[in-house]
Amino acid sequence: MKFKRKIIPDSNYTPNFITKKKLHEDEIDFDKLRSYRLDRIKKELVKGDIGACILFDPVNIRYALDSVNMSIFNMHHLDRYCFIPVDGPVILFEYFNCEHLSKHLKLIDEIRPAISWDYFSQGDQAEKQINKWTNEIQNLMNQNCGKNKRLAIDVCNGPGILALNKIGLQIIDAKKIVEQARVIKSKEEIQCMKASIEVCEKGIRLMRNELKAGMTENELWSLLHKTNIEYGGEWLECRILSSGQRTNPWMQESSNKVIQKGEMVSFDTDMVGLYGYCADISRSFIESHKFNSEQKKLYRMAVDQINHNSSLIKSGISFKEFIKKSWVLPEPYYGNRYSCMVHGIGLCDEWPMIKYPADGGQQSGRFEKNMTITVESYIGEVGGKEGVKLEQQYLINENRLELLSRHPLEKT
Repeated sequence: MKFKRKIIPDSNYTPNFITKKKLHEDEIDFDKLRSYRLDRIKKELVKGDIGACILFDPVNIRYALDSVNMSIFNMHHLDRYCFIPVDGPVILFEYFNCEHLSKHLKLIDEIRPAISWDYFSQGDQAEKQINKWTNEIQNLMNQNCGKNKRLAIDVCNGPGILALNKIGLQIIDAKKIVEQARVIKSKEEIQCMKASIEVCEKGIRLMRNELKAGMTENELWSLLHKTNIEYGGEWLECRILSSGQRTNPWMQESSNKVIQKGEMVSFDTDMVGLYGYCADISRSFIESHKFNSEQKKLYRMAVDQINHNSSLIKSGISFKEFIKKSWVLPEPYYGNRYSCMVHGIGLCDEWPMIKYPADGGQQSGRFEKNMTITVESYIGEVGGKEGVKLEQQYLINENRLELLSRHPLEKT
């Protein structure tokens, strides 16, 4: 069914400025990219017999509509969302006075002002606002979904869910819907991801070249931020970079600790870069680039784990089989193990997350062609002095893995 688009473009608007194109921008068919992603979500809705979904998470809105507005801000405020029915107009509910930001996106049929009941923006009017919001959602479900009262929502607070339940809607977790939609990447998505990785590895090279004793962890980490923003990227999901004894145990964020001569420096980029795609690469460097014997031992173990586990992965292998055959982390290091061995990657970390045997997690399912994943390793003995973090990003092809992260590992 076709719908009349209610967005009138600004026909008289002529930009009077010069814009520098982003890396590989002319090589990517963005119309195909956007159509593919929205279609994937609608197919998952059909599969679950769900009438529509409401997406608040900025990453999910980006995937569905390629619409972006204050992403970090809107991760903790319910001030922007979209309504996507299986059969009906796609509506973006936009932040105050921001309707103009997404007029160019052809898959959005209508843009309306968001009705927020977030306490930050509404205060003592929140209850009145939630009633207005509920009425609007009920009207949309009646108009577009018929007797289907199943509505998927990704992020919503308690009052919002309770209000929708009161009007007879059955609320489904949209997290599974969107995660499953995002699993298989199109050609255009892979192009976007490769562009993001290319920028990330410019930043990694800069970090390696500038690394020297006397600089702080924060000074070194800032070089990746700078490179990402300079080339049109978006944000870093975290700031995990540490040096020396702060590399063990893992997950310590960058600080004003001064890097000393000969210390290990380990980091995980988690960089949401060009076109919103994540470059998730981990590396460990040595200040002065000369490994001592213990650093060599740790690094070689991490390389062995990455190489062994990546050699197991191909289209069709089950997650259970992978877990069974995965590299065995020696006992002295097991207590400091990383949270997973493999995870999906796209606009951010994505399903599946394959954990160590002792930690449960996803069991059913298989690796499939055109999934993009990262293979992880952290090697740091419990009570040890330092730790090595390595992570490679891959595309699963028909019969092999294609390595997407090309920055070379260190020679030991």
